[in-house]
Amino acid sequence: MSTNITARIQSSLSSAGKDKPGTGGSGRRKLSYPMVLLIIAGGLVFLSALRAITDVNDLTSFGQYSAALGWAVPIGLAGLGGLWSERAGIINIGLEGMMMLGTFAAGWIGWQYGPWAAVGAGILGGALGGLVHAIATVTFGVDHIVSGVAVNILALGMVQFLAKLWFGAPGSEAASQGGNDKQSPPIDDLPTFTVPGLADWLASIEKHEWFLISDTAGILRAGCDNVSWVTLLAVLLFVGTFFVLWRSPFGLRLRSCGESPVAAESLGVNVYKYKYAAVITSGALAGLGGAFLAVYVHHYQENQTGGRGYVGLATMIFGNWRPGGVAMGAGLFGFMDGSQLRGGGPTIHALLLVAALLLAGYAVWKYRRGARTAAAVAMVVAVLTAAWYALTDTVPLELVEASPYITTLLVLSLAAQRLRVPKTIGKPYRRGQGA
Repeated sequence: MSTNITARIQSSLSSAGKDKPGTGGSGRRKLSYPMVLLIIAGGLVFLSALRAITDVNDLTSFGQYSAALGWAVPIGLAGLGGLWSERAGIINIGLEGMMMLGTFAAGWIGWQYGPWAAVGAGILGGALGGLVHAIATVTFGVDHIVSGVAVNILALGMVQFLAKLWFGAPGSEAASQGGNDKQSPPIDDLPTFTVPGLADWLASIEKHEWFLISDTAGILRAGCDNVSWVTLLAVLLFVGTFFVLWRSPFGLRLRSCGESPVAAESLGVNVYKYKYAAVITSGALAGLGGAFLAVYVHHYQENQTGGRGYVGLATMIFGNWRPGGVAMGAGLFGFMDGSQLRGGGPTIHALLLVAALLLAGYAVWKYRRGARTAAAVAMVVAVLTAAWYALTDTVPLELVEASPYITTLLVLSLAAQRLRVPKTIGKPYRRGQGA
């Protein structure tokens, strides 16, 4: 009986959007593994050439990519959390608030019991925020946007109040160990791992500054030298999400709740249960991202998330509600975040040349599709960006600081051309409404 239900749901989802342009159905061409490897190789050659042309070594340095990997983790986990929720039909703009709860819970528990306890507390804190959002949207049918905003406001007020009460109270143990009303006492270092031999070998190759070879070594070294175990956990969560949501009966039923909950209900799926599971998991993943922020900088700090929950939401949209796309988006935003925090004026300046080339390519693509006005605008902006790069040596500090958010806006504006949103996302559902 269970297998029969799964087969019928699979048939329904497979036919949805089939052969429709831009829907992501079976009519869309899939990249083969050789093509993916070719794209990666082309990207490495491009980065190496850009580094050689601009003489900005940070474009392929270990330090840059190590920082990018670290800052990509919380953004990626927030985006992955949004994917779980929205695949079940629940819009979750409360990711920022759930990350706040995760950072605070990690700071509260972490200084007392260590970094791994902080990670667990962050997951529970985020899951609590997800539970609140699920009760409001699934049980009481509150508008998803309103509920998400309420979660963000509630979380902000709660963590500020509790920080003053628990960390900043005069004479308290937390205050005596360095806590105050805006931050927790310090948290011990989170364990990291290094692949013996390989990291040193890659470091020695990177020092030679050989074209492509040293650049590749610098990038690869970021994945095997002084890497947090939570980063490895995040990678496993991305892989696990793909297999759970796209290769298991549970995931098929959860996704059916976001595509056609009435049809899923008619086939015996408990839609409420799956929506609750998705939203709570969403909160737990966002909370883990918040906990990583706290242990990464060894403190809970007020406004520590810095809008990364919203950037995670943008990452999910950029990734078209797929784990691989979310991972790529997180890498991009993590790179920009890392550049900004490392004071990467030269790096951002070099990326102006990349932006000019991408805009020129976009203009050509639009022209071939007949959108001549959009093509002309894109080409003009490409020329102006190239001129900006040619006539300057760096970019203003204010632009460097705003670069992650500017990148978010640009990426979303381009990603909007190819989105395939879950069909019933944001729509209220009541049991038995299809009867």
